[in-house]
Amino acid sequence: MATKTIGFAVAKEDLSRLDRLTDRFGNGNRSAFLREAMHQMEVVDRAARLVDLQAYGARRVTEAGLDDDEPVAVVRRVLKNRI
Repeated sequence: MATKTIGFAVAKEDLSRLDRLTDRFGNGNRSAFLREAMHQMEVVDRAARLVDLQAYGARRVTEAGLDDDEPVAVVRRVLKNRI
């Protein structure tokens, strides 16, 4: 894995928190901790996007005058035709 060293500032009052979290989630390695933190933030981001997509889908279902079961049937039909 190619790496690049970057710098970032941490407030003095956050240093003990960073060290504690680094010990817990990065085995004392700040780079490993940052990688794990990025992974976790990607999980949070995907979940937020899924919530937005679900809300969009619910609005479209309502606008189309469909009941809640019809979109599921359509998705199943489309997926079945792809296999």
